[in-house]
Amino acid sequence: MFPIYKKELQSFFYTPFAYAMAMLFMLLFSLSFSTGIAKLDSSNTWAFSFTEMFYSVILYFIFLLPILTMRTFAEERKNGTEVLLMTSPVNTAKIVIAKFLANITVYLFMLAGTIIFPIITAMKGEVVVSQLICAYIGIFCWGAMYIALGMLISSFTESPIIAAIIGEVIMFALLFVDDIANTAFISQYPKLRSAIYAFAAQPRFAYFSEGFIRLSDLVFFASAIIVLLIWTYISIEKRRWNRG
Repeated sequence: MFPIYKKELQSFFYTPFAYAMAMLFMLLFSLSFSTGIAKLDSSNTWAFSFTEMFYSVILYFIFLLPILTMRTFAEERKNGTEVLLMTSPVNTAKIVIAKFLANITVYLFMLAGTIIFPIITAMKGEVVVSQLICAYIGIFCWGAMYIALGMLISSFTESPIIAAIIGEVIMFALLFVDDIANTAFISQYPKLRSAIYAFAAQPRFAYFSEGFIRLSDLVFFASAIIVLLIWTYISIEKRRWNRG
């Protein structure tokens, strides 16, 4: 499994890809940071809580994460290297996990650069450390779930571009699951509303961004990641058997 993980990391870090992704994210994050400061007058200190900023960051990641995951399996098919992957002695589960961990590593690399902003804030204002830690845990869980989703989408097509576009659409649509559950029509059916609301990640992330860690939210994200990775495994394993 480690050789595949290493190969994936090399494909990210031995090319400008990971650095370009990190720079683009830092640029977008810096704009949010600057906008937050601009809203304050000189007599105020800024409590760096991420409560508002991470809602903006979610939108940035909806744009960036499908680009990160689009190559995971689609590019293997496009370049014809999928045959080597399918015939390797490594089982499918280890291939999926290795690629997932490689994507997570790049994701953490992108997040690591944002640590400079709480440091800057601490010099001139107040950092709510507990809320900051919770927000980072929440954004990590949320991103990991969407990375697993992006990998699943990538396993269905041989075009990275199509995988990215479909990922953008689905990830953006998932932002509104709680809004759909709260519509007047759905609200007429409490059981249906509860069933739809159970799949909403946005309200769960809101608790993290406000400084709360609930076991139910951790279980939700962990379960979603596991289910999506299992579906990816099934998708790849099916192709492997069809080739065999």
